Amino acid sequence: MSDKKSFQTLLTTTDYRPPEGFDAFPTPIHHASTVLFRDVAALRSRNWQEKNGYTYGLHGTPTTFTLEARLAEIEGGSDCLLAPSGLAAIAMIDLALLRAGDDLLIPENVYNPNRELAQWLSRDFNITVRYYDALIGEGITALIQPNTRLIWTEAPGSVSMEVPDIPAICRAAHARGVPVALDNTWSAGIGFRAFDHGVDIVMQALTKYHSGGSDVLMGAVITRDQDLHRKVGAAHMRLGMGVSGDDAYLVLRGLPSMKLRFDAHDAAARQIAQWLKGRPEISQVLHPALSDCPGHAIWQRDFTGAGGLFSVLFDPRFTEAQTDHFIDSLKLFRIGYSWGGANSLAVPYRMAAIRREWSSAGQLVRFNIGLEAVEDLIADLEQAMLTLA
Repeated sequence: MSDKKSFQTLLTTTDYRPPEGFDAFPTPIHHASTVLFRDVAALRSRNWQEKNGYTYGLHGTPTTFTLEARLAEIEGGSDCLLAPSGLAAIAMIDLALLRAGDDLLIPENVYNPNRELAQWLSRDFNITVRYYDALIGEGITALIQPNTRLIWTEAPGSVSMEVPDIPAICRAAHARGVPVALDNTWSAGIGFRAFDHGVDIVMQALTKYHSGGSDVLMGAVITRDQDLHRKVGAAHMRLGMGVSGDDAYLVLRGLPSMKLRFDAHDAAARQIAQWLKGRPEISQVLHPALSDCPGHAIWQRDFTGAGGLFSVLFDPRFTEAQTDHFIDSLKLFRIGYSWGGANSLAVPYRMAAIRREWSSAGQLVRFNIGLEAVEDLIADLEQAMLTLA
């Protein structure tokens, strides 16, 4: 074959390789569906389950492997798998560990898409789903059945903010051989060290604090146990879970500033929560760092931070229409789901629609406190409250 290439071949193929030795702080972005092998022996010797080589873009590139390794290290785990969203990560855990005839326990205050996924599994896949009081602690022992295969926890509930006793739940579960999965997104793995408190599987929605830019959807499943990692890894492969190198890079770029941002969100949210606590329009501030939030003593024992997300209950004299108008009157707070970004958010919730049992009176509004000046956010809340009269 001639060494001289046609023009079209020159456009698609080159012998050039850049010199080695380049280094910089950012992780390079590797775009790949097809991964190239040195020879047939290399192709046949590699296994998608091992992270010591590359097989196909879906199973990882240097960019995604780097993000997974860093997330596992940050969370205190040994292995990590990425998913296109937090909900995709939750689904991956469920489908890895549950089969027809199995039983699943979920807290009443769980993230609503997790609840809806469980309802789908119950309706179409013959998996029993039962809900428990988030503050049940070791009392969950009475609910564990021979066919219970997974217990979900969330610390705290991302709307109603009850803080569960995770160590107590884990002790009860482990005594019966049941793994515990935790949605640890609220604390970003900074304010609560899940593995140190007995959790087996940690789920993070990297969409929130890890990214910090309100511009990425991604989830992660982090484990310490190799058997659990292999089971989740099999689900990861069979479901075709993959993330783009560009999105992985954006999360990697957010990691160095994550704790600084988390601490800033936390400090601002506590100031605003205290201010709201003194307002006559508010009947209760549901912030785990406040003494009257359900599970506060557990938060005080087990947590080191709180981030920027909390909820309030308006005085029952205000109607839904009035609190909706309050939210519409806010100027700095925008209306939107999620948290962990630089911009403050406010969202109303109809609790009867997402909780089977909810006895608290008053309209619930959840706030994400962003990185704006606290005095400006308080001024915005105050002017909007004048519309309630």
